[in-house]
Amino acid sequence: ETNLKVTGIDFLKSQNCTQHHTDAYNIKNLVVRRGQPFNIQLTFSRELKASDKLAVRFGIGEKPTKPKGTLMSLNPKREQELSGWKISIVKNSGKECLLSVTSSPSAPVGKYSLNVKTGTNIYKPENGNVYLLFNPWCKDDVVFLDNEDQRKEYVLNDTGCIYVGSANSIYERPWNFGQFEESILDACLYLLDKSELRLSNRRNPVTVSRVMSALVNSNDDNGVLLGNWSGDYSKGTSPMDWIGSVSILQQYYKTKKPVCFGQCWVFAGVLTTVMRCLGIPSRCVSNFNSAHDTDENLRVDVYLNEKGEKMNSMSFDSVWNFHVWNDVWMKRKDLPAGFDGWQAIDATPQEQSQGVFQCGPCPLKAVREGDVYLPYDGKFVYAEVNADQVYWLVKKVNGKEKYFRLSTETRNIGVKISTKAVGKDKREDITLQYKYPEGSEKERQAMEKACSFIRPSLFPRSHYGAGEPIEDQNASVALQETVSKTGLKIEITSKEPLYPGSPLELAIMVKITAPGSWNINLVGACQLQSYTGKVEANLGHINETIKLEGNSEKQVPLKIMPEAYMKTLASVEDEVLVHVNAIAEVQGLNDKLTKEMTTRFEYPPITIQMPETAKLNKDFKCAFIFKNKLNVPLDNCKLIVEGLGLFKMTTFDQGDLQPGRIMKSEIVCTPTRLGDKKIVAKLTSTQVKAISAEKSITIS
Repeated sequence: ETNLKVTGIDFLKSQNCTQHHTDAYNIKNLVVRRGQPFNIQLTFSRELKASDKLAVRFGIGEKPTKPKGTLMSLNPKREQELSGWKISIVKNSGKECLLSVTSSPSAPVGKYSLNVKTGTNIYKPENGNVYLLFNPWCKDDVVFLDNEDQRKEYVLNDTGCIYVGSANSIYERPWNFGQFEESILDACLYLLDKSELRLSNRRNPVTVSRVMSALVNSNDDNGVLLGNWSGDYSKGTSPMDWIGSVSILQQYYKTKKPVCFGQCWVFAGVLTTVMRCLGIPSRCVSNFNSAHDTDENLRVDVYLNEKGEKMNSMSFDSVWNFHVWNDVWMKRKDLPAGFDGWQAIDATPQEQSQGVFQCGPCPLKAVREGDVYLPYDGKFVYAEVNADQVYWLVKKVNGKEKYFRLSTETRNIGVKISTKAVGKDKREDITLQYKYPEGSEKERQAMEKACSFIRPSLFPRSHYGAGEPIEDQNASVALQETVSKTGLKIEITSKEPLYPGSPLELAIMVKITAPGSWNINLVGACQLQSYTGKVEANLGHINETIKLEGNSEKQVPLKIMPEAYMKTLASVEDEVLVHVNAIAEVQGLNDKLTKEMTTRFEYPPITIQMPETAKLNKDFKCAFIFKNKLNVPLDNCKLIVEGLGLFKMTTFDQGDLQPGRIMKSEIVCTPTRLGDKKIVAKLTSTQVKAISAEKSITIS
């Protein structure tokens, strides 16, 4: 009897990958999802007999062994492995044998080496590493998601958009996640190795998503991206210039060094790529008026000077116009019942958690119910969406700074929490998944529960501790929304869209509902600020006394000329927003009110011209056209374009573009993949950082 030898293995890639929804991965190896059968075909030196010994062996990690559970030796003729893996013979004819293998639905994810042992012979195929991923299609996997449209969006969609701007002017920034592109899967598994997670912890999406939230920033571990909010990005790429995760992860995997630079939406975009790549359903979440509360007291202090200008350096806490993090979908077997589903994770390095810049996974249900003691980082996430804002007026009294409390806002923080809708390029508002409706009974109960774990404090904290804080008499009472005695209201509006290079036409409207005759002191200030709330320039202010009779209102214009702000636009490498603060005080009454509004500049559009459909591997042309409709030249124009499955990221240097001039760039696209594909374009210049466009094409 000649020894039985294996002479070949066919991984039946096209059939397996289609069934496992992994056919888009740009990789030679077989990629499958756990808990779901896949087939392999063995070819032998002779026919397989009942007496032959046969074992298909899957090993993971440095030195796989059976006792450690890192070596699965599967014998189709014997009792099943204890590890939860299964193997069976589907068909045995002549020298060919078709086997079906099912991994355990709780197997560690990663790269498995495969070899086949027959008697004393061991056969090792080339490209014999099999990649095993999480499986949202498998009922027994803890990441199971019972909705095909959601799986298509949150696992398979490799493009999307991230919502940015401010609460009253939200816009979308297109983003290419590109989880299937070349070397992205290897980069994600490299990160998993770098995390030094024990193999047993690589089964669990809770531990995997937590370490990935740490590894996407470079703060503790030389991870993927170095955060930078300084406004100077000359030693790397400005966070504004990225249009997707692919070039970031590819560069990181090649150099093994942190990529420069990231801000929150870049961290969130890359973390979405990593999660979707590994098979954990994930979405980008944008929270508007996001509190960064450094000391878990559920309170953020805002300091205004006597002109009504917000002051930068006073407070450790801050309110970001928006902050982007991620939700990932999983069952939480480590928690009491009721906390399965979406979990918040955040890769932007803000605060340390257990000594490392990482955040989450924190169940959205725990945030909503106020169960903030649950792991992980519930208090921090709760504060981001629920903190109160306290406004302080800083006055010089006898050369010392004194603080006067102006008002308290309880409904400003955590509004319009947004993600891309499933299957559509639309914004979906998910605020109610994070909190009960403001002012509802349930919201109050959740707040009371959360406050029993968090200590709200009442005194202003500042870097200077200058002067004793002066509090109104009722400050020792729990903080409450400031209610006006006269029905005083302020509204801030812009008459026209704000175009860079044109005057900013703003207005502050003051209303009173109480009868009688009132004098109101109004101060208002306009500033430019970055999205983290940092003031970049003071543009102008007003200070007047208004007379109002009874139930009436008055509008006070605030006009800013372009020469007041264009220099700042050109000198800061971030996109800046226009911020207006107003303080109104009714004379003779302690009736004060503050109001703020942040809005963004508007820009002319980029037009993308191309056919609606194209054929696989048949070239087509795509043109990008931009007309400078602004009153100012745009210097150093750069057009950055990318189309996954069509062409690699390309940058066109366009030089300076005078008002009224048109620029046009063309690129030849070669479709390498079927289906709907997206082209993303972004224009940056010295003056304007944030013009982007996207367009879809169907490849048949």
